[in-house]
Amino acid sequence: MASPLVSAADLAAELAARSPTLLDVRWSLGGPPGLGEYQLGHIPGAHFVDLDRQLAAPPGAGRHPLPSPEDFQAAMRSLGVSSTRPVVVYDASTGVAAARAWWLLRYFGHPDVAVLDGGYAEWVRGGGAVARGLEPPARPGDFVAEPGHMPLLDAAAAAAAAVDGVLLDARAPERFRGEAEPVDPVAGHIPGARNLPTAGNVDPIGRLLAPGRLRARFEEAGATAEAVVGVYCGSGVTAAHEVLAAEVAGIPAALYVGSWSDWITDPGRPVALGEH
Repeated sequence: MASPLVSAADLAAELAARSPTLLDVRWSLGGPPGLGEYQLGHIPGAHFVDLDRQLAAPPGAGRHPLPSPEDFQAAMRSLGVSSTRPVVVYDASTGVAAARAWWLLRYFGHPDVAVLDGGYAEWVRGGGAVARGLEPPARPGDFVAEPGHMPLLDAAAAAAAAVDGVLLDARAPERFRGEAEPVDPVAGHIPGARNLPTAGNVDPIGRLLAPGRLRARFEEAGATAEAVVGVYCGSGVTAAHEVLAAEVAGIPAALYVGSWSDWITDPGRPVALGEH
């Protein structure tokens, strides 16, 4: 799967031909793990992934720090992930949570990962088969986690990108402006960042916009294929979805995994309010 996206129809064909590993990454900010939703209905053969526990280290340098290679490798192997077998990740619809799994697998060196465009909702709309309850334990995979295969930013590099390139803030506008902050103890944004909410990258039913429309949206924010582009959000989850959208648009982008929740751990780092 050369594209980072796969349609429900193409996934059905993939399941018949190459039997990719399926990972269900349903998750919501501040909500319980999506295991309950998974048990009510999932794509047959998919195994549930707990984003907070398996796709992040314990909170510290942000709310969802990068997991260690050893921990991520063990988690993926337990789910049946192997480097020689394609992986398809999905969530409820928009791909925001699934993109975190996509980015991590890519970052740690998996060569063939795709996000189901439109997620589980799109699968059901297309008449795909549904399983309930829990799947039998996966046959352990042999995935080897080798970091460094996707561009990564720390706080200093994010600050530099805001000056020398384009730093995109993927959060909702009111959080960017500092008018509301429902999660983190400090409101505002990294000085020099530009707001490009992830929610605008999908259509009303959760599918990513066409590449041309995405490219126009990124370029309007100053992000082009020639620019140095960095992306952050609250804790590095929705920003991974923005990196996915940028890749579909043909624009390379680096992820600040710690994002705003890491930035504010140092009181010496500046905070900006308002539109600019």
